[in-house]
Amino acid sequence: MNSIEKLINYHRLELEEYKEVLSCWKEKEIQEKLKKEAVKLRKNHYGTKVFPRGLIEFTNYCKNNCYYCGIRRDNNHADRYRLSKDEMLECCKNGYDLGFRTFVLQGGEDPYYTDERMVDIIRSIKLLYPECAITLSIGEKSRESYALFRKAGADRYLLRHETANEEHYGKLHPASMSLSNRKQCLYYLKELGYQVGAGFMVGSPGQTLDCIAEDLIFLQELKPHMIGIGPFIPHHDTIYANEKAGSVELTLFLLSVIRLMLPKVLLPATTALGTLDPFGREKGIEAGANVVMPNLSPVKNRKLYDLYDNKICTGEEAAECKGCLSRRMEKIGYQLVYERGDALE
Repeated sequence: MNSIEKLINYHRLELEEYKEVLSCWKEKEIQEKLKKEAVKLRKNHYGTKVFPRGLIEFTNYCKNNCYYCGIRRDNNHADRYRLSKDEMLECCKNGYDLGFRTFVLQGGEDPYYTDERMVDIIRSIKLLYPECAITLSIGEKSRESYALFRKAGADRYLLRHETANEEHYGKLHPASMSLSNRKQCLYYLKELGYQVGAGFMVGSPGQTLDCIAEDLIFLQELKPHMIGIGPFIPHHDTIYANEKAGSVELTLFLLSVIRLMLPKVLLPATTALGTLDPFGREKGIEAGANVVMPNLSPVKNRKLYDLYDNKICTGEEAAECKGCLSRRMEKIGYQLVYERGDALE
């Protein structure tokens, strides 16, 4: 049995087998075969449901200096902002009234939002919207901090590992950051009972297909509930400004591979996909994804949460974004479903 058939039938491969699968990614016949099997699996577990998550980008301050990121600490051209608790609650109210039942609080690693502040924000949201899931995406913290957030009512945590290869990690991050700590954070989150999300950029500077094979092995071992992958898109104020963007086609291939690898995973069709391809999010759903993340942030702040260039939907009101996505999904035979959309165990 070759590696493609083994992936389809057993959902688990060794490192060399993943390398073999990835070496075929440009072959149309294999792309279509994996896509078909991925969609079949996704429909077996989730039907034609697509879960929208209400994204609230609440701060673009960050203490880190990741080389690829537009809101890195040393970017002096970034126009910084922070949302107050009241502004965040207003975003939640707007989202709740539109039907959203998951709120994703995403920001840079901003020391202003101490554990005490975050606990207060999480509790306040949970008190007002007890049936809603709260997802945090605020970076590397101590196990103690994660435990406090969990106790306050946080349900999920997104922390992209970015790469499972040490050398590649060093090309993307300063020496003050470590891959081992990143991975340890993900294991802490799992221990504490979060629904955990990891993931990586496709086509980031220095990435090889062998690096991606290592990512797949790490994800296979971690068994996260959510996996976020999207193509790398350069930002003009970073050292990688002139690097070319990642491949939409390879990203779609990997969405299918990941669905086959972890059949019940929650898998977003990311904004980055939609930024590089006008039908990127639809193509992501058709490759096996089942989550989209419309923006609930105040329109005045959206352009400022500037991780990469030319991000889409920065001028739309949340209701416009919801309506547009809903129509797009219906056009390809899927439905936005306004429920918590927890991962299946």
